[in-house]
Amino acid sequence: MYRISDDLAVVQAVDYITPVVNDPYAFGQVAAANALSDLYAMGATPVFALNLIGFPVRSLPLGHMEQILLGGAAKAAEAGVVIAGGHSIEDPAPKYGLAVTGFVHPARLITKAGGRPGDVLFLTKPLGTGVITTAIDEGLAPQELEQRVLPVMTALNRGAAEAMARVGATACTDVTGFGLLGHLHDLARRSGVAARVDALRVPVLPEAREWAWRGAISSGTRGNLREADSYVTWGPDVPEADRVLLCDAQTSGGLLVAVPPEREAEFARLLEDAGCLACGAIGELAEGPPGRLYVGTLAGFPD
Repeated sequence: MYRISDDLAVVQAVDYITPVVNDPYAFGQVAAANALSDLYAMGATPVFALNLIGFPVRSLPLGHMEQILLGGAAKAAEAGVVIAGGHSIEDPAPKYGLAVTGFVHPARLITKAGGRPGDVLFLTKPLGTGVITTAIDEGLAPQELEQRVLPVMTALNRGAAEAMARVGATACTDVTGFGLLGHLHDLARRSGVAARVDALRVPVLPEAREWAWRGAISSGTRGNLREADSYVTWGPDVPEADRVLLCDAQTSGGLLVAVPPEREAEFARLLEDAGCLACGAIGELAEGPPGRLYVGTLAGFPD
């Protein structure tokens, strides 16, 4: 963030990814939605963006690159964002994303560091995209399953961002490669609090548990699981598949938002009105060692 005046600041972020789906146009949409989420998580309004693309021009048709850029442009237009230019390089594997610029009132900037004990945690998209896309990539699941996860990964987090601004959210982050628990650990640590997650209330794509049980686990998710052992106290009632999903590396996931408890019902209603894919509370921030997470059912949490 760069403060221009007392009531205006510029926010910039950059994010680009390798393909998580086979359709180049859809990949462009996913990558653009993913990049825009960095600004939505800060309460900022994205205004314009620059394309960043690496493409193997000697091994794939240039038409694929055109489709990636068209998909990104369509998603940016949906967000009211202008693609102002960009840069391309030759690369052995496709990569695409955006450098995004937006604006925010400095007093309305939302960071990961403002959470307070008692704040209620919300997740605005279901988990499981990593497990499902891994199952497809490894040939374990049919390609048709891709159509079930695309609406999740291409959905903008704009409505959730507008809702959290209205209720005075205290902290927020988007959920991507470090999984729900990895990003929550970071938010809680920066806020100087612990957190409790009710595993039964975390939204999950219906097909995801099956593929988690069947071992469709990416290397990133396996790394997240290993790291979680250093900061998570697991309840005995959390199955292994659910542990995988709570650490599942997401692409273009939802916003993880902390809101004051007195605004919980209002925030849930605003998320529903905005058409968000998930609208319910999943846990709370609490007094405790900064960054420590307790994952189980609320009835079994320590006081």
